[in-house]
Amino acid sequence: MAMTADGKIATANRAVSSFTSARDHEHLLALRATADAVMAGARTVDSAPINLGPGPAKFRRQRLKRGLAEYNLRVIASRSGSVNPQARVFQHRFSPIIILTTRRAGAGRLKQLRALADVVKICGQKEINFRAALRWLRERWRVKRLLCEGGGELNDALFRAGLVDELHLTISPKVFGGRRAPTIADGRGFKRLADAGRFHLKSIQWNSGELFTIFLKG
Repeated sequence: MAMTADGKIATANRAVSSFTSARDHEHLLALRATADAVMAGARTVDSAPINLGPGPAKFRRQRLKRGLAEYNLRVIASRSGSVNPQARVFQHRFSPIIILTTRRAGAGRLKQLRALADVVKICGQKEINFRAALRWLRERWRVKRLLCEGGGELNDALFRAGLVDELHLTISPKVFGGRRAPTIADGRGFKRLADAGRFHLKSIQWNSGELFTIFLKG
């Protein structure tokens, strides 16, 4: 994830969601080159021109050297099944697309999702059971390393489920402001300090005017 100095990942109206340097984008692609699958929430793939793929040939070569498939699996999470069928991710068919959803989606939306994705997996009644979903990805698709690229509500669900082992956080020297501007972990959050997700700082680097940090769980 990347955030501003005041902790925002987009402006309040979500008109600006890409604000970091070319170096940060390169870092994102380098992380994708280490993962079996890349996951994002429906709002993220709807609002940003992304395809969740590995990018240029040099990153695909890195994947092959690591013994990974040339193109990573792509996963979209949407508990309501509301996904823009015109999103860029659906215009590039280089690797399977899996949509995780719930029974809230209803028959009509499930039919639309099945026309868009290679696989639609129902993982709960009203909320996605991410523990079960990740277990299924491991067993069915052999996903050992999953990279999540947000947004805030998806991140929050993963933090609350205790499923985040590593956090790569880029801090940009900008301030967006706005109490409704999204952060890296929106959603329900933790109600007690004792329950909060706990991480320790592994490393910090300064490059291109930005701070690149890595936090590990525990």
